[in-house]
Amino acid sequence: MTSADTSRVWLITGSSSGFGLHIARAALERGDPVVATARRSESLDDLVASAPDRALAVALDVTRADQIDSAVAAALERFGRIDVLVNNAGYGSIGAVEELEMDDLRALMETMFFGAVALTKAVLPHMRERGSGAIVQMSSQGGQVTFPGYGAYCAAKYALEGMSEALADEVGPLGIRVLIVEPGAFRTGLLGASMHRSPEIPAYAGTAGATRAGATAMDGTQPGDPGKLAAAILAALDAPDAPLHLALGADAVEAIRAAQDRRRADLEAWEEVSRDTALDEVGA
Repeated sequence: MTSADTSRVWLITGSSSGFGLHIARAALERGDPVVATARRSESLDDLVASAPDRALAVALDVTRADQIDSAVAAALERFGRIDVLVNNAGYGSIGAVEELEMDDLRALMETMFFGAVALTKAVLPHMRERGSGAIVQMSSQGGQVTFPGYGAYCAAKYALEGMSEALADEVGPLGIRVLIVEPGAFRTGLLGASMHRSPEIPAYAGTAGATRAGATAMDGTQPGDPGKLAAAILAALDAPDAPLHLALGADAVEAIRAAQDRRRADLEAWEEVSRDTALDEVGA
């Protein structure tokens, strides 16, 4: 690659299906090199075959530090740099908070939060050295909005967004950008067989249970096009004025706006009480 090369080298987690696969395809179609990762690297054979000179498949379980180090090393050995990290690996989870089993919650957080943090930490030294790069955090409208039954999933996405907002302020002066992507309902397998479902407690049939039923009914009929999502991410990375938060899907825009309006209404309704909590002046 010459100094005039405008391509980006991508490292994408969870590339065997869903958003990860569509982002990898879009990057390859743009002419970019892609390091695609999945727990089973053979699941990426078709992707690599589509551009064998620019696609590299690497086995990566984001909960394993040794595989994270190996994936980053493989990317640097093959392409010399990493321009864009896409933290996409994850899965869905439904269950009321009381229904959650703690081991399952910890496993979810390991994959969708701690794994993303670990990958971010692993690529940052190389991006800092070059003074450029982008971290794309695949969050969700669930990183801004909560629903009954999605407490675990939303907790992981809220945590990712909180970390990423701080990260953006830390690495921005170093020439590194952060993009937090917040999709709504897109036509992927998130709601299908890969969705973790906690054991049910009848008392939550009308709340978390309704969410379970809704997710099952929506599976395969989601309105969002994951190919258009991938194109939107590439466009945002090309834009000089890209936002920190990128909501994708009309449902995400509407749900996030409504949640922000509710928070503002609570803030304003209780502002007097909130402000009247300072220490009284000594001797008053």
